[in-house]
Amino acid sequence: MKKIYYEKVGRKYVPVKEYDGDFMDSFTKGNHIVMCYPGGQSRRYNIDPNYAAMIAAGRVAGDAISRAIHMASEMQPQKTPITVGQHRAWKKLAREFGDELCTLNHVSASDLAEAGVNAMMLEADILLTHPAVREAYDHFLTVAALCKSHDAV
Repeated sequence: MKKIYYEKVGRKYVPVKEYDGDFMDSFTKGNHIVMCYPGGQSRRYNIDPNYAAMIAAGRVAGDAISRAIHMASEMQPQKTPITVGQHRAWKKLAREFGDELCTLNHVSASDLAEAGVNAMMLEADILLTHPAVREAYDHFLTVAALCKSHDAV
């Protein structure tokens, strides 16, 4: 919604500011972070993704990522109600196949990937608490910035 603000100058009202909610809520191409909290929000535009920490954490945290994906992908009962006939059939299936095959619902691939990424971020945070790792990462950022600016020339 566009809104124009006016200021009284003498006997006239003169437009001094314009606000466009659609424009303010839009994002340009790139990577951005939006944080929402009670009473407000903050945005950071055009941030560089932390690829180095993500790659390093992925290499170091392979087992942790696998465990997180395995735990997130465990089957669980569906949350929608079932009919009486479905309930009887379910109980018969459980008796025939045992409790292991009694849960048939999967989470989405997106949820699995998010579990993996969250595990990587936790590992990166742990690794970057070590001063030597932090220093090496800072050096990497410096070299990457120099290479990026050199490529632009």
